[in-house]
Amino acid sequence: MTTTPALHHASHAFPNPYGLNTSHSCSELSTTKALHVSLDDNPNLLVYLKMENIIERMQKEETGVPIRTVKSFMSKIPSVFTGQDLVQWLLNNLDLTDTGEALILANRMAAYGYFFPIDDHVLAVKNDNTYYRFQTPYYWPSKSWAPENTDYAVYLCKRTMQNKARLELADYEAENLARLQKMFSRKWEYIFMQAEAQSKVDKKRDKQERKILDTQERAFWDVYRPPPGCVNTTELDIKKVCRMNQYSTNNRTDNLRDLAALRRQLLAEASNLRSRVDKCTIRVSKCAETYVEYFNLHREYDAFLVATEPSNPWISDSTEYWEMFEKCSREQVAERRIRRWAFSCWEMLKDPVGHDHFKAFLEKEYATENLLFVEAVWKMKKLAQKDVAEECQRIWKQFLGPGAEMLVNVDSKTHKVTDNNMNEPDRWTFDDAAAHLYYLMTSDSYSRYLRSSHYKDFLEGAKKKCTRNFALAKLSGAKLAITNSGS
Repeated sequence: MTTTPALHHASHAFPNPYGLNTSHSCSELSTTKALHVSLDDNPNLLVYLKMENIIERMQKEETGVPIRTVKSFMSKIPSVFTGQDLVQWLLNNLDLTDTGEALILANRMAAYGYFFPIDDHVLAVKNDNTYYRFQTPYYWPSKSWAPENTDYAVYLCKRTMQNKARLELADYEAENLARLQKMFSRKWEYIFMQAEAQSKVDKKRDKQERKILDTQERAFWDVYRPPPGCVNTTELDIKKVCRMNQYSTNNRTDNLRDLAALRRQLLAEASNLRSRVDKCTIRVSKCAETYVEYFNLHREYDAFLVATEPSNPWISDSTEYWEMFEKCSREQVAERRIRRWAFSCWEMLKDPVGHDHFKAFLEKEYATENLLFVEAVWKMKKLAQKDVAEECQRIWKQFLGPGAEMLVNVDSKTHKVTDNNMNEPDRWTFDDAAAHLYYLMTSDSYSRYLRSSHYKDFLEGAKKKCTRNFALAKLSGAKLAITNSGS
C-alpha cells in the first residue's frame, strides 16, 4: 500500500518532533482522490500559518512546552505534555492577559487539530494534568487536506481489525461505518483489502511509534469527521471563498498575454456594468413616500404613540380593551376600528366584526361565493396532511366541479390549471383560483362595500356613539352547510 507522490513528498517537508518515520505514517489516506488542494484556494491559509508559527515555537526543545514520556502502571505514554504546561507556556511567551484568554487560544488551536488529548475524541484543552500530544506537520490544516468518505471507510475498517481497547470504535464511529458500508457496498471488498494491508504494515512498527501514529491519525479524523456536537472547523466561510474566487479571477486577468482576449473580457465586463446601471429600479424617494404614507395611516392605531380607547391594559388595570376584541361586540364598535376596515380588504377580514359585516353585505348582493371559497382554501391549508386530499375534493365539488352548488367565476385558464392539480391534490391545488378570486373580491366587491350605505351608515352610527345593531342575512341551506363544515 503506497501513497501518492504528493502525499509522500509532504511527509518530508516538515521536521518531525518525535523523530518518527512519517513516510508511511499517513498511508491511511490511500485513495488517489485525497490529494492536496492548492494553497491559493484556501481562504484560511494566513490564519493557519500564524497558528503553526506558534506551534513550531512550542516544539522547540529548550524554550518550548516540556514534552516527556510518562510511566503508567503497565506501560509508558510517550511524547505528551499537560494542559497546565501548555496554558502556562502561552501566558509566558505570548501577550495574553489571563488564564481564560490563554485557554480560549489553546482550544481554538486544538479545534484545528494542532494538538489533541490522547484519550478523548473531543478536541478541547483543560487547564489541568490531562495529557496532550502534538500533531505531526503532515496532518496540519495548511496542507489543505480534502479526504473523502472512502478514506474514512478504510480508517474505520482498519480500526475494527485491531484488538486494542484504545482503538475500539465510538458509538458515532460505528454508525458511520455501517452507513459507509451500505454506501460503498459494491466496492467494500476493495476497501477491506486496503484496510487489511495497512493493518499488517502497522503491526511491523515499533510499539511506541505505533501508539503515537494511532493517536495522530485518530485526531486527524476528529477534525475532518468530528463527533456529534463538535464544530467542524474544516468548513469554509462562503464569504471568504467568494472573495478568494474574485481575487483569483483578477490574477488570471492580469496574467493574460492575449490582448485580444483581455479586450473582449473588459468589454463584456463593461457591458455587464452598463446593464446594471440601466436596470429598472425603484427610486428611494418613492419608497420613502410609500413608507411615510403607510406609517401615517397606521399611526393612530399604535398604542405606544396614541392612547387607546378604552385605556391600554398594559398601563392601567382595566381589561376592557381585550374583552372588546375578544367578544367582538356588535353593539358598540369604536369609530376608528371601523375606519381601519377601509385601509385594505385584509385589514377588514382579519377583524371578526368587519368580517361579519362584509359577509352580510355580500349576502345582500348574492355574492358570498368568492369569500366562502377563499376562506375554505385558507382553512384547508391549516389541516393535517392526511385530511388535505379529502378537503380538496369537497371544495372542488362545491365550488368548481360540474354541478357545483356555489359555482365561482374563474377564467378558463385558471380552471384548467386547477383541474390538472386535482389529479394529485395538495395544499397548493387551489392557489391560482384563490388568488384570482381574492383579487376580484378586493377590486370589485370590497370597493362597492366601501361606497355602500351599508358601511357608511355603520360608520356614521359609530361617530355619533349610537348603539347600532346589524344582523347577518339568513344564509341558504347550501351556504350554511359550507360555513359550518369550514368551522
